[in-house]
Amino acid sequence: MMIQFRDVAWRAMSGYDFGAVFEIANRVHPGFFEAEAVLAEKFELYRNGCYLLEVSEKPAGYVLSHPWTRGSLPALDTMLGAIPADADTYYIHDLALLPLTRGVGAARQIVAALTKHALAMGYPSMSLVAVNGSLGFWEKHGFAVEDRPELAGKLAAYEQAARYMFKPLR
Repeated sequence: MMIQFRDVAWRAMSGYDFGAVFEIANRVHPGFFEAEAVLAEKFELYRNGCYLLEVSEKPAGYVLSHPWTRGSLPALDTMLGAIPADADTYYIHDLALLPLTRGVGAARQIVAALTKHALAMGYPSMSLVAVNGSLGFWEKHGFAVEDRPELAGKLAAYEQAARYMFKPLR
């Protein structure tokens, strides 16, 4: 069932949005704390992958994504420093939506847009860490769990059920 709201839209994130992004992050992912500066750095490094969801012009979700290296993932609450020069996958770092947005199709929309972006930029794949019971959502969008024992420590920093996921694009 699709819920209809007026004025639900993704827009490019701006530097002025980080107060709202940090607030949403702490509400949606209270167990995965990341400092506001860590979230903001992703925007500074790759603005083309950062969007804010608004419902009636009020922040209701966000996505942070950027190029990265397949089979690795950034440590939680750690500055990246730079996008790797040999980046070979498009990484969705965080997709966080407030409960009021459930059922409006916002997550599906932004995943489709990020997939188009990754393809346009020539990345052969996408990757992410599934948390908060989102495994089924990501599987519906073509992602599959990829067993990477070397990531066990970083995945455990999220939660026991965290899984590294991969989606080939070509």
